[in-house]
Amino acid sequence: MCAQAPAARLAGFEVTAPRTATPPVIDGEVADAEWQSAAVVTDFIQFEPRRGDRSEVRTEARILYDATHLYVAFRAWDDEPITAQLTQRDSDLLRDDSVAVLLDTTFDRRSGYYFITNALGTQADGRVAEDGRNTEESWDAPWQSAAARTTGGWSAEFSIPLASLRYKAGGRETWGINLGRSRRRTLEKSFWSGPLDTQWRVSQAGRLVALNVPPPVERTQIVPYALSRLQEAAATEWEAGIDARYALTPTMAVYGTLYPDFATIEADQEQVNLTRYELSLAEKRQFFLEGQEQFNQRFRTFYSRRIADISVGGKLLGKQGPWTAAFVSARSKPIGAREDAGYTIGRAERDIFGRSTVAVMAANRRFQGRDQGSVSADSTLFFSRTFSLQWQAIKSYGLYGRGGAAFFLRPSYDTSTFHYHVRYGHLGDRVADNLNAIGQIVDDDRREIDTNANQTIWIRKGPFEQIRYSSNYNIFWGQTRVLRSWRANETVNIEYRNRLSTRVNYAEEFKLFEKEFRNRQGGVELGYNTREYQSVAAGVEVGRNFDADYVLWTSTARYKVNAQLSAEYSLERLELDPDPRRGSTWIHVVRTNQFFTKDLFLRLFFQTNSAIERQNIQVVFVYRYLPPFGTVQVAYQRGTAAFGQRSTQGDTLFLKATTVF
Repeated sequence: MCAQAPAARLAGFEVTAPRTATPPVIDGEVADAEWQSAAVVTDFIQFEPRRGDRSEVRTEARILYDATHLYVAFRAWDDEPITAQLTQRDSDLLRDDSVAVLLDTTFDRRSGYYFITNALGTQADGRVAEDGRNTEESWDAPWQSAAARTTGGWSAEFSIPLASLRYKAGGRETWGINLGRSRRRTLEKSFWSGPLDTQWRVSQAGRLVALNVPPPVERTQIVPYALSRLQEAAATEWEAGIDARYALTPTMAVYGTLYPDFATIEADQEQVNLTRYELSLAEKRQFFLEGQEQFNQRFRTFYSRRIADISVGGKLLGKQGPWTAAFVSARSKPIGAREDAGYTIGRAERDIFGRSTVAVMAANRRFQGRDQGSVSADSTLFFSRTFSLQWQAIKSYGLYGRGGAAFFLRPSYDTSTFHYHVRYGHLGDRVADNLNAIGQIVDDDRREIDTNANQTIWIRKGPFEQIRYSSNYNIFWGQTRVLRSWRANETVNIEYRNRLSTRVNYAEEFKLFEKEFRNRQGGVELGYNTREYQSVAAGVEVGRNFDADYVLWTSTARYKVNAQLSAEYSLERLELDPDPRRGSTWIHVVRTNQFFTKDLFLRLFFQTNSAIERQNIQVVFVYRYLPPFGTVQVAYQRGTAAFGQRSTQGDTLFLKATTVF
């Protein structure tokens, strides 16, 4: 049976949770005695595949809280076998049978946190911004979860410390809340409050009302570490550092770091790059992850990977009324430099007209007495549930006075299965020269028009289950009105009911660099996914790229040896003809995880890139005695180097200990 109209449905999604004096034991067993006073919600609504229909299976969620924690329990009924294979924290747990909690703790109807656990009790968490448009999966917090199989399904319990959140405190507060479930075998995702337009649409969450939550009892968190490094043909090194957090108010906190450790972070994975532009690399360092979603603008005026190893840093993050603030300051030596540079980034954002925002931002690097960076403004304006407008305007400064301005306008139309936007962008010919000391503009000197359409079609019967179509067109001229590029790209993805999948893509493009180039590419991929972690896919792409014919072979495989041991493998084989620069390559990547428990595991990462003689191996043994931050790690590395650089590091052994106060 279809759900009611969205406005009518959302008006009724309100729940009052009681405050408990006896917190439940988080063991996955939803005992009636522990949860008998809890608020109960049920009647989940499908987000996919049949948006608006009732879920095909019954799900019940229960909610309690006390002065320090929010507690949520799920009972998930299912007559089919449960699919739960992922054991690594922050995996995409919605690929398993899992349950999720979304919290809008400042009730701004556009930002929040999500917490997910699967039927094995594995955890994933993250931040949500811009009403679900942006998510930051790398955000981590200490919280508890557990799951258990039951007769007729499974159950799970959450314990979320209030001290991990920025939240509205008081006697009768209202938070936004949504509760979700993923059922992997049928590709169903369902939520209590809905039907949703997008998975993390905060403005369509329900309301958790009449909360009596005090300010956080634990306002300070200190995470010190000590590390020893024994490297081949080098003296033994000892390092120590500290990260700290202090909650100024329930919605605002300051953070500090002194010599943070990046030594045991997994190396960046090698990639085939058939463009002439710099690739964007994901941030993995803990200091930058909290609040990272605030800086995910279209034109990246702050790209944290520009800051190398930090000696000292601090930041302020928080929300006060309609205002959200983010301020970062750090000192670090630029790559190849002998003296420090100072990096300062500030952003102030204001909620307007409900879900919309407007913000101003500045990002600056001061090095050898010279300032480089930008000042900017940006906004996301929602005119209806489906129509929005994004814009950004930048004035860069530094090496050049002229040609340092940039802006874009991007109206878009979005539903749960369809997206369309058209974007006009303007980038002066010196924006990158000024801004890339602290930001990332991969190419400037543009007057650009870009359009994109995406359509997802769910099919109820027959061999096809899902069809996704994407069409993208892009064209830009230089500021002198010389045509520099155009590109047309078409892609079709098909999921079959028998677990097979196919992907077909074709692209044509024109590029003007030292001369005119006509590039083209066409590819096909065939895959099989059991929907129980195991999967395999292989593809081939052929075309012409900057006066060279090429063939790109790709393959990936994921296999679960047993409940604790999993392995992933990927291959990229690039053949260029002619190949005067010896760019043809083999790239192999292997990841293996052996979990003894979810907090005691051994992880291996291995990659090779034959074009640059790269052979990198990392093996890390981790015991999280105070997850996620309190750990003991023993790591072995060889061949770790900067992205795209040949291996130079000899055999290296690390011993690291981190605790939490």
